[in-house]
Amino acid sequence: MPADEADVIVALGGDGFMLQVLHRFMNSGKAIYGMNRGTVGFLMNAYREEGLEARLSVALRSTIHPLRMVASDKNGRDYEALAINEVALFRQSFQIARLRISIDGKVRLDELACDGVMVATATGSTAYNLSAGGPIIPIDAPLLALTPVSPFRPRRWRGAVLHNRQTVEIEVLEPEKRPVNAVADHFEVKSILRIRINEERGSSCAILFDRDHSWDERILAEQFRY
Repeated sequence: MPADEADVIVALGGDGFMLQVLHRFMNSGKAIYGMNRGTVGFLMNAYREEGLEARLSVALRSTIHPLRMVASDKNGRDYEALAINEVALFRQSFQIARLRISIDGKVRLDELACDGVMVATATGSTAYNLSAGGPIIPIDAPLLALTPVSPFRPRRWRGAVLHNRQTVEIEVLEPEKRPVNAVADHFEVKSILRIRINEERGSSCAILFDRDHSWDERILAEQFRY
């Protein structure tokens, strides 16, 4: 059966493949049920062929909204992309990045010297964000994580938790000397000057989870691992 005619899409792979499938079927109304054939598989259910229809019939549905990135590069071009996990900025060279961060038009951090910074959704909070020391966010919480990567100044700044209605704007300081790239999931823009990030409420995708291994249970279990 062609995927466009299916009621539910079953994705076999890992989290990276799941992200690609979610992007492909965003705003289609089709729910995605992942079965892990990769490594971590945080977004996936356990792989079992038997009883699949019964599992699908009682699976829990979670609706997620992506982030929208609008980035301007040094050549004056603007790029837009959606991100289900995170929008990340990172230094392009050996020079540390220097960034100015504003929230809803108000400067909150005049200068952040770092390797990078990201804005992560609840879905992405257990991925790159968690590895960088950011918080895990429950999938239904109206929150975003703003997390630095290897902050040098201010050294003790560990990021912020934002409401998902807030807009983050980041300006690259000394862009010629300290070039910075931006990535929205799999879409990369090189040598940006500034970027705006906000949740795109007009777009959505749906994920199905087994009842005995819900998203809430995964998040709780992840916080007690070491």
